[in-house]
Amino acid sequence: MQAPNVAAVADATPANEIAATVDADNHDEGIDADGDESSQADTESIRTTSTTSVSESITDYRRIHGRTFSQKTDYWGPNDEKQNEALDLAANARIEIIITDDDNDFTKSHNWELQFFDDKLFLAPLGDSPQKVLDLGTGTGIWAIDFADEFPSAQVTGVDISPIQPGWVPPNCKFQVDDIEQPWTWSEDFDFIHVSHLEASIADWPALYKQAFNHLIPGGYIEIKEFDITTRSQLYGDDIPKDHVFSRWAPIFFEAADKLGKTLTQTHNRGIARALEAEGYVDIVEKRYSIPIGSWPKDPKLKEVGEYNLMYNDESLEGFALFLLKEIMGWEYAEIIVFVAEMRKALKDPKLQAYIYLHVVYARKPEEQEGTQAES
Repeated sequence: MQAPNVAAVADATPANEIAATVDADNHDEGIDADGDESSQADTESIRTTSTTSVSESITDYRRIHGRTFSQKTDYWGPNDEKQNEALDLAANARIEIIITDDDNDFTKSHNWELQFFDDKLFLAPLGDSPQKVLDLGTGTGIWAIDFADEFPSAQVTGVDISPIQPGWVPPNCKFQVDDIEQPWTWSEDFDFIHVSHLEASIADWPALYKQAFNHLIPGGYIEIKEFDITTRSQLYGDDIPKDHVFSRWAPIFFEAADKLGKTLTQTHNRGIARALEAEGYVDIVEKRYSIPIGSWPKDPKLKEVGEYNLMYNDESLEGFALFLLKEIMGWEYAEIIVFVAEMRKALKDPKLQAYIYLHVVYARKPEEQEGTQAES
């Protein structure tokens, strides 16, 4: 079997056309399996708010079976240390973890998304000196910190509903606790807005894309990264048995997100690109990547990416499932644990060759003269 270009992409089409015809046959070629003979910023900024949505009780967390969740939103993800460590393992950030090899421990800088993208924090063509950057759903803030380190010219603002960011950050980086679904009060002069892994977190994506559009300078870019949570298998292809956990996993969460008033399916049918086009963005590019889960790939980089993606899933599956299945779908905790255990077992089975799709979409706010020409 010939090794495919796993990171198959769709190139940009002319302005005002959606460049989102991703390589739908990417997963058919597959990934070759191993053994297949074929300084401190003002820390008070972490507690500041820019929208009008967050009260003083931001640390009054909800607790569900030992996990903590934001009190003031219906966000499904835990904000405790266990989940934060998993997010750092997956997010576009440079982190160090201790690897034990026989009797020796050594430190290895790693996370699978950053490694997969060859140390690139973003794909949009920003140029060499971005000035103002907004990171929506910043989580632990590690992407914002890395961006600030890489681009000293930029002033980076990371925003999240939970105050889980560090105090020691680069002088050109700050964090704010805000609900980004409320009206924004930031200045309208960002040249890059980064939206990473807010799956099932936003009730009105078009409204968020519109606010982002209004707060970008002409020529500024937005970039969205989002998973299609459907787990796929190179062993089964499109014929995964209906009773297999891979077939049962995603649909129950699609239903839960819908009941919550959110969505886990905006990656389907070029939904992100179409929403951006409707809000006036141009030069829209969507890229879809097959991301392995587990160490089964033959390619050394993909093997390591898969190993760390499996670690991320192993750490985060329960947190992902708990709120949606218990609070929204009414499952018993014991049922959730059994379901999660079944999924973990399947992901760890190298014969299944599990993988998921990661979608990256970026688009540009047109220059003022472009808008004038379009109107005429």
